[in-house]
Amino acid sequence: MRVLQTMRHSVGTLFRARLDVPVTAPVIETPRLLLRPYCMTDARSWLRIEKDPTIASSLHWPHRDAHQALEHLRDRTHHTTVAHVDDFLVLAMELDGAVIGDVSMHLRDAAPDTRGVEAGWLQLADYRGRGYATEAVAALLEFAFDTVHAHWVSAVIDKQNLRSRSLAQRLGFHAEAESAGQVTFLRTDPVVSAGSHSSAAGHTVARSSGRSVGRT
Repeated sequence: MRVLQTMRHSVGTLFRARLDVPVTAPVIETPRLLLRPYCMTDARSWLRIEKDPTIASSLHWPHRDAHQALEHLRDRTHHTTVAHVDDFLVLAMELDGAVIGDVSMHLRDAAPDTRGVEAGWLQLADYRGRGYATEAVAALLEFAFDTVHAHWVSAVIDKQNLRSRSLAQRLGFHAEAESAGQVTFLRTDPVVSAGSHSSAAGHTVARSSGRSVGRT
């Protein structure tokens, strides 16, 4: 059975749209933060994230015991490359040696003319209100546009998550669509023409996962 599942996964991956050149997770220094891939030595910080009730409630995460939480972290350490559509890349937000949250992206369209990603972010409640998430997401957007060569970035945000909605708007996103309990925000590459913007926007709504920001 395991061999059959592996074969099905391999066949599915083979036929998924992909980038010509895979993009690997960078290490990015912002004025106050270090954005870099997760590692298992982040366990103490990650357990704080898993136990933060504001994160769990806004992102609809299930309850996880310590073992399950560490397996979730282990899974996150593996998401360091985007090559195929729906691949996931995540960067830990490190402040003074401790992880206080993360930023992430799913590749939603790999075609050069319509390429786009869905962004996500999460942050410990104790560090909110100081601009850290804004700083990290701004760096993620620069990476998406300049390195991944995305034409658009979307974010699916819970309607009740007013902080994330405000953050998105500060960084140039606009509300593109609404569904039960969620708002899909969109930001396009500044160099994309108005005509291309309309095409990308429609595609974004169709390809968005329906997950709230950070829900992975």
